[in-house]
Amino acid sequence: MRYRKLGQTGLFVSELCLGTMTFGGEGTTWRHIGQVQQKEADALVSRALEQGINFIDTANVYSEGRSEIITGQALRNLKVPRENVVVATKVFGVTGTQKPNSHGLSRYHIMDSVKASLTRLQLDHLDLYQVHAFDPATPIEETLEALDTLVRQGLVRYLGVSNWAAWQIVKALGISQRRGLARFASLQAYYTIAGRDLERELAPMLRSEGLGLMVWSPLAGGLLSGKYGRNQSSAETGSRRIGFDFPPVHKDRAWDVIDAMRPIAQAHQASVARVALAWLLHQPVVTSVIIGAKRIEQLDDNLAATVLRLSADELAALDKASALPPEYPGWMLERQGEIRREQLAGQ
Repeated sequence: MRYRKLGQTGLFVSELCLGTMTFGGEGTTWRHIGQVQQKEADALVSRALEQGINFIDTANVYSEGRSEIITGQALRNLKVPRENVVVATKVFGVTGTQKPNSHGLSRYHIMDSVKASLTRLQLDHLDLYQVHAFDPATPIEETLEALDTLVRQGLVRYLGVSNWAAWQIVKALGISQRRGLARFASLQAYYTIAGRDLERELAPMLRSEGLGLMVWSPLAGGLLSGKYGRNQSSAETGSRRIGFDFPPVHKDRAWDVIDAMRPIAQAHQASVARVALAWLLHQPVVTSVIIGAKRIEQLDDNLAATVLRLSADELAALDKASALPPEYPGWMLERQGEIRREQLAGQ
């Protein structure tokens, strides 16, 4: 297990992060994702920590708060020293009864939510507190000032953002710099070899602004697990994608990617899922890849991605199969910048 700096901070996190969205199973949506209860969660957290993972990610909305409860209790049951684990959670959505101020990124909701998350997790502070979505009803300034208050109060160590557009993040960073507020250290975003949209705007922004990247759904909601193929239906596999087909994936491109991964997986005596994770770990923009599991065997297979080294030829084959179609202004920037890039390369 390797450890990487989270953005421009001095915090080091494991290249794999244990996601706990499978914990709990409360509510219609979350039941399809996983129903891992306390005993099984304790075993998964224990194995992850044994294998060098020091990073755990959850959210207040996962299983309507139950995921945070199980995660916190697992750390308590395992007697994990607080300094040995980096705990991340999120704020935006509703937990409990829907009320006018029970969601969003207002100061009202953020200040209430952080206390509730700390209680469920049985912690006195959060290492990484992430806004889970963009709130069109709340000024960014209000959100950033509330988050800065949490940092100054010692309830939160670092701030992160999830599922925002590049322009929204850059605007927030500018506001934080101008007003002397704590800045976002990381972005949690969807990125997979079958869905490389992040490379268009977000990846260049991350490199420019020095944010770390936490990857969610690296297996495209299970589509890259190896159970699926071009001529297989979801009903044949018995997967959760039957009831929860998320995130949306360009299926034809995904089948091409899976076809390219299968011979590589066979050559390494590895699963297709392991190859998909290893591809992400080879991407320089990635800080940590979030893996979720329902069983120890599944977790062990994902953990093995850290020792799978893909050759230059294998990476080239996978990049070719998964390449995004050109879009404006990307193709024009590439064309117009060619001469200047050649000049830089010749220095």
